[in-house]
Amino acid sequence: MPTTHSDASRPASEDRSAVRSLLRLWPYVRPVRTRLFSAAFVAVVASCLSLVIPLVLKWIVDGPVADRDPGGVWFGALLLLVLGVAEALLFGFRRWLVARPLAGVEAAMRADLFRHLQRLPVAFHDRWASGQLLSRGTTDLMLLRMFLAFPLTFLLVNGTTILVGFVILLGQEWTLGLILLVPVVPLVFVCSLFEARYSLVARKAQDQVGDLTTLVEESVLGIRIIKGFGRHRSQAKAFRGLSERLRGTELGKARLLGGVWALITIIPELAIGAALVLGTVQVADGGLSAGTLVAFLSTALALRWPVESIGFLLAMSQEAATAADRYFEVLDAEEERETYGAGQVRVTYGAGAAPAGPAADGGLRFDGVEFRYPDAPADSVPVLARIDLHVRPGETMALVGGTGSGKTTLTALVPRLYEPTGGRITLDGQDVTTIARERLRELVSVAFEEPTLFSASVGENVLMGGAAGAGDAELRRALDIAQAGFVDALPHGAATQVGEQGLSLSGGQRQRLALARAVVGRPRFLVLDDPLSALDVHTESLVEAALRRVLADTTALVVAHRPSTVMLADRVALLSGGRIAAVGTHRELLRTNTEYAWLMSGADAERSASAEGTAL
Repeated sequence: MPTTHSDASRPASEDRSAVRSLLRLWPYVRPVRTRLFSAAFVAVVASCLSLVIPLVLKWIVDGPVADRDPGGVWFGALLLLVLGVAEALLFGFRRWLVARPLAGVEAAMRADLFRHLQRLPVAFHDRWASGQLLSRGTTDLMLLRMFLAFPLTFLLVNGTTILVGFVILLGQEWTLGLILLVPVVPLVFVCSLFEARYSLVARKAQDQVGDLTTLVEESVLGIRIIKGFGRHRSQAKAFRGLSERLRGTELGKARLLGGVWALITIIPELAIGAALVLGTVQVADGGLSAGTLVAFLSTALALRWPVESIGFLLAMSQEAATAADRYFEVLDAEEERETYGAGQVRVTYGAGAAPAGPAADGGLRFDGVEFRYPDAPADSVPVLARIDLHVRPGETMALVGGTGSGKTTLTALVPRLYEPTGGRITLDGQDVTTIARERLRELVSVAFEEPTLFSASVGENVLMGGAAGAGDAELRRALDIAQAGFVDALPHGAATQVGEQGLSLSGGQRQRLALARAVVGRPRFLVLDDPLSALDVHTESLVEAALRRVLADTTALVVAHRPSTVMLADRVALLSGGRIAAVGTHRELLRTNTEYAWLMSGADAERSASAEGTAL
């Protein structure tokens, strides 16, 4: 069962570095670095132009104003206008420089995330809630794009502006400049304290967004259950609870940001006030010109925004660093790997060709296979223990067992959705770990107990199980085998869109399309997990008749719960307590195995009740 990310492992906060986290974005930024550096340079030039304005004011006050020269004043005003327009145009040009490349960076990161998710093992998806993954591909990537577009540039721009501004202030009047330098030490302390606390709260908020996304997704997909059981109030209560938690965390972020912003604003203002008083005294004493004081104060006021923005930029940077951590947590998860043992070679034999080997090794074989889930303790009882089973070439083997006996888990090991923790599985004598995973899943076709359809047409859903280039002939054959003639009655036939999860179709219809998807590619090995459970007895008999023709040309392992499905098989394997307890024909096991007879008698009773209900 997926867990919320708060339950999943993540880097310890003491080992976390925001700079190190953000530096991991460099491979995505490198292709557009020229435009980003150009944008940063343009922004620095634009910001420094704002520092020229106080110098022009000094010239106006000490020159044309003192000399009562209207022409000089008008010239100075025109010069200020030109500087203001140039600054605005440069900032607009900076925005144009970064807009397109950063949209490309976000798209590349989202594509990599999606591609990686497709390659991660099923065990990973078992642990992670889908809402957590969704929030990483949407909210977190949006935060990273915003960071690259604004805070990254303006941390550099404002830092440069502050440095150049203080050089100008010290050059104008060093005593007043030193007064403005006094707040630097307390501001550094405040910012470092804020950064440490804000990073924790930002991470908490983004994880809670993922939890909330998961709840919304589950509520939408499970809307029939919610309505059917009248659970809308409990779902609304759960949503309000998560929303309140997120609201409280966001308010905590706002309090932290408000506190640091207040301190970053007040401390420099006090320094500017002190410099104003001292500067006024110096002007009164004749030690400082009025123009110099005006220029000094104008420069100091021009530096207010770069200084006050530090808190805001640090907050956005911390949120971006947290988003980068969350993004790379998924990207760092180990993909399914092609594993080749010593002396083994990669096998990519073509369709219809089987590797040479003794006939006894042909078909599907489990040799001493053991399995426990990745998160299970090492000393826990394995789900499967020493499975030894041989499905001969062209044979259909039914797999029967009680609920929780491990039937579905065993079938999932064949296409390597999970990796065995012991033993080996071979196809025609070849260890599945030596077959390229993509090729393995072409050789082995699977129909799962829960039929999953995608938001696509009926035809696209079915042909997903076939080889590239499969067309209408293959589609029609597969639909006929699965007795899916209802497709012709749909508004647009096989081109009809089935909607999300295929919920516009009945359970039996979805199961027949899933079965059609499994057989459309004429697989050499077929694994069916109770493929007929949702069908009525009449449709089931028709599907079974067609399925017998398919099974005659393939090696199949079929999970069965009902005698009718068992009768499709040449032999039956009884799985009990994680082991193969017995193998034989249906008649043999009924006669010699009490557990099997009990399971089949329960299935017969259930089938009889179903038939009576259908007749009524």
